[in-house]
Amino acid sequence: MTQASTTLSKLPTRILIAMTSHDKKGETSGDPTGAYLPEISHPWEIWKKAGFEVEFASPKGGRIPLDGVDRKDPINAKMLDDEKTMTALHASIASKDVSPSRYQAIFFAGGHGTMWDLPGDEAFKAVTARIYEGGGIVSAGCHGPAALVDVKLANGDYLVANKDVSAFTNTEERAVKLENVVPFLLQDRLTEHGARHVAAPDFQEKVVVSGRLVTGQNPASAAGVAHAVVKVLEERAIR
Repeated sequence: MTQASTTLSKLPTRILIAMTSHDKKGETSGDPTGAYLPEISHPWEIWKKAGFEVEFASPKGGRIPLDGVDRKDPINAKMLDDEKTMTALHASIASKDVSPSRYQAIFFAGGHGTMWDLPGDEAFKAVTARIYEGGGIVSAGCHGPAALVDVKLANGDYLVANKDVSAFTNTEERAVKLENVVPFLLQDRLTEHGARHVAAPDFQEKVVVSGRLVTGQNPASAAGVAHAVVKVLEERAIR
């Protein structure tokens, strides 16, 4: 058994869902944004059913700005009606107060807000590197991989370097007419830092597993990312 897997086996079965605190689309006329609820609710339901404990964090801590709050999605409605979970969500842990050793995995949920505050959040970058180098799983979906673009490991390499990664594509950003609003194009930045970006056709599900890095392309991929994280954790528990 490797040192990483030994470290992992000592950790509780707990996943941290990390989200944005940013609620406006850049320098626009104040168009609202935030964390995209289906990318939180669908993984949350899957991980709860799998027996994981789920906790929540954000750069500022406290209340999370939510986008995509549609009760026609029954899983959204289920989460919104779960008073205990919503209380925890809106009392999210500030990134500076996160203890990496509590978690077997971290998941960065999407939503356009992530593009403004997650890439430069030094605390989340440190947490991500610690979880990964401790043998844990790093995962993200849609715009969530924005949190990973500048994460460096102890050897100075970017976390995403030489790994297959999926994220919201340049063509998807253009399709929603925000390519000139976001501070950078996520696909381009990941590629610049050594990732091998893997894409499906626009808005189709795509989940990529590259060792202990699990990423998804868009909201349609959120559940797939969650299932993949469960599978990787179960496989590592057997070893």
